[in-house]
Amino acid sequence: MANRKKDIDGSFIEYKGGKYDLVFNLNVMEEIQNEYGSVEAWGELVEASAEPKAKDIKFGFTAMLNEGIDIYNEEHGDSRPFFTEKQVGRIISELGLNDAAKQLNKTVIDSTKSDEKN
Repeated sequence: MANRKKDIDGSFIEYKGGKYDLVFNLNVMEEIQNEYGSVEAWGELVEASAEPKAKDIKFGFTAMLNEGIDIYNEEHGDSRPFFTEKQVGRIISELGLNDAAKQLNKTVIDSTKSDEKN
């Protein structure tokens, strides 16, 4: 699994001394579809020009971070704990809501670009 998208786009966050990958893949897409009906519907909420809802950003961020942790654990035989949405809310507060939304969008766009190349 050395050729994962994160190796291509470098999407990650640093939080309390740890580095955590943000992964947007089919597993994350499925979670988003189950919650919002479609990735497009979720994306429109996150990209809202006025003010995106914190809940929508937290949901996507949590799914992407936890997928990154799951992959890390599988590759390294580790057992890093998953983030709760409350913990992700604290992370987003430190990053800033707008910066977190931009990071989500960048991760999705970069992952989609990588898929189109394959």
